[in-house]
Amino acid sequence: MNVEDATIQVLPTGTVNQIAAGEVVERPASVVKELVENAVDAGAGLVRVEVTSDRRQVTVVRVVDDGVGMGRADAVLAFKEHATSKIREIEDLDRLHTLGFRGEALASIASVAEVTLVTKPRGRGVLVGTRVQVRGGTEPEVSEVGAPEGTSVEVKDLFFNTPARRKFLKTLHTELAHIHGVVEKTALAHPEVAFRLFHNGRERIATYAADDLRETAGALFGTDLTRALVQVGGGNRFVRVGGFVARPSHTRADQYQIFLSVNGRPVYSAGLVRAIKEGYGTLLPANRFPVAFLALTTEDGLVDANVHPTKRQVRFTHEREVYEAVTGAVRTALHGEDLLVGEQEAEVFTPAPHAPASLPPRTSSPAVPCPGVGESLAHYAKSDRRLRQTQLPLAGAERNRLPEVTVLGQVDATYIVGSTGGRTLVLIDQHAAHERILYEQVQAKQAGGQKTQELIVPVLITFSPAEVELAREALPVLAEEGFVVEEFGPSTFAVSAIPVVLGKLEEPEVIRDLVSALVREGPSDPVGRREAITRRVACRGAIKGGDPLTHEQMQRLVEQLAHTKNPYTCPHGRPTVILFSPDEMAAMFRRT
Repeated sequence: MNVEDATIQVLPTGTVNQIAAGEVVERPASVVKELVENAVDAGAGLVRVEVTSDRRQVTVVRVVDDGVGMGRADAVLAFKEHATSKIREIEDLDRLHTLGFRGEALASIASVAEVTLVTKPRGRGVLVGTRVQVRGGTEPEVSEVGAPEGTSVEVKDLFFNTPARRKFLKTLHTELAHIHGVVEKTALAHPEVAFRLFHNGRERIATYAADDLRETAGALFGTDLTRALVQVGGGNRFVRVGGFVARPSHTRADQYQIFLSVNGRPVYSAGLVRAIKEGYGTLLPANRFPVAFLALTTEDGLVDANVHPTKRQVRFTHEREVYEAVTGAVRTALHGEDLLVGEQEAEVFTPAPHAPASLPPRTSSPAVPCPGVGESLAHYAKSDRRLRQTQLPLAGAERNRLPEVTVLGQVDATYIVGSTGGRTLVLIDQHAAHERILYEQVQAKQAGGQKTQELIVPVLITFSPAEVELAREALPVLAEEGFVVEEFGPSTFAVSAIPVVLGKLEEPEVIRDLVSALVREGPSDPVGRREAITRRVACRGAIKGGDPLTHEQMQRLVEQLAHTKNPYTCPHGRPTVILFSPDEMAAMFRRT
C-alpha cells in the first residue's frame, strides 16, 4: 500500500505534545501547579511563585526553588517527552511518593509557551548554572549562566501557538484565584515547605516551614479559625489519618474549606468529604460543611493517583476501610472536646411577648428530642426571632385557600403534625414553609426598588487567599445589589450595608454566607443575581429542620404560611404541605 494514500497518519512530536498539554495545562494555574509540585519533589525548603499580569491576563509565571537543582545533561533531558528520574518500570507507579515527573510537565508546557529554565546543582561545587530556553516545542537553546543553587522556571506567552485555548481563559481575577488556590492546597499538603506568592511584585501569600499543619492553616486563613481547630489522629492498617477539623461552631455553606491530601498530594474526593461529615454526625446541619485540613498516608499500591490527567482525584483499593478510618478519626477527635460556642457567637435568650419564659410542657411536642436546657432556650429564642421577622407583613395580607390547621405536635424536630377539622392529617416541612414565607416577603420588598440599609456594626468576612481575588472582582456586582463591601485588611472585607430586601438580619453568619456565595458562584446577570439573593436569604434566614419549636411557634408558622400566595411549595419547588385524607389513611391501614 502506498503510504501517501493512507488515511491514518503518525502525528508529529510537537503536535503530540500540544495535545498532551491540553490535558495537563488548562490555564496559568495548571502551570503553577506543575512547577510548584516539581519544586517540592526537588526537596525545596522555600518555593517562590511570581505572577505578572497586565489588566487583562497573566503574562508571566515564574517559580523559584532552593531544591537539589540539575546539571547540564539533566536540564536538557527535562524537556524531552517521557523523560523522568522518578520511575524506571511500570511497577514504580504503585510505589511513587512524589508529586510528578519534572520532564512530564516541562515538555507539555514548553510546547504551548516560551519556557526558560535556570538551574544549578546543590552541594556539588559546580561554579556555573545551566540555562535552557524552549519556545513552542522547538529545539532547546542551552548556555551557561551564573545562578544560585536550585531551579527557576519562567513561563511566558502561554498558548501563543494555540490561540483557541486562550479564548477559554476566564477573567484575570478568576485566573489569579485559581493560582492562589494551587499554592494554598500545596502549602497545606506540605507544611514543612515555606511558600511565597507574589503578584506584580506584591506579596499575596506567605507561609513558613512548620512541623504543625495548624501554623500553615493560620498563615492562610487567620488565627480566629486556628483557635477553633481540633487535632485529628487515627486510622487502620490501610491508612493513617492526621490533621485538624474545626469545631461545629465554624461551618461553611459549601465544601471549599475542606482540604485533603493523600501521601502529600492535594486531592479532591467526594467520598472523603462524606466520610468527614459522617464523623460530625448530628453536630452539623445537613446543609452545612465543616472546615477540615486532613492528611492521609497509605502504603504502596493502595492508592491510584492517575485516575485524572491532572491527578486531582484518587482511587483507593480499600475505599470502605479508608472512609471508615476517616469517619472514625473525626468522630473520636470531636468526642469529649469542649464544643461550646464562644461568647462572641453565643445566642442571647430574650423571651418575646408570646414566647414562653421556660421550657414548654413535653405534651406540646411529644416527638421533640430533649436537649440540654441552655441549648433548648437558645433554639427557641432563635426561632422566635425569625418568626417575628416574618410576622409584620401579615397585617393586611389576605388569607389563601390553605385550610385551617390545628397543630398537634412536631416529629423529628422537622415536621409539624396537624389536622384539618379533625379528619385530614397534615404534615408540614417547617423549613420549606418558612422559606416560602421569607421568599415572598423579599420579593415584595424588591418590587419597591433596590435600597441600601446600613448595619449598626459592620460584619467582617475573612476570605482565603484564593477568594480574595474573586472578592475584589465581585465588589462592583455586590454594590449593584445593595451591599457596601470594602477591603479591611490583607484578607478581610467589611460589610457596612446590605440591601433593604434582607430585612433586619440579626445573624452575621447569614450575611457572610450571602456575600461569600455571590463572590464564588453568583450568576452574572442582574435578574439571576437577585433571584439567587432572594432564594439564599429565604433559605439561610428560615427556621431549619432539626429546630425544636414550641406549640405556639408551630401555630404561628402555619398561620404565616396561610397568608402567602403559594403556600404549597418552597422556592426550590419542594412541597411544604402534605395532606392525608381519611380515605388515604384507611387504604394505608387496609380498612377499605
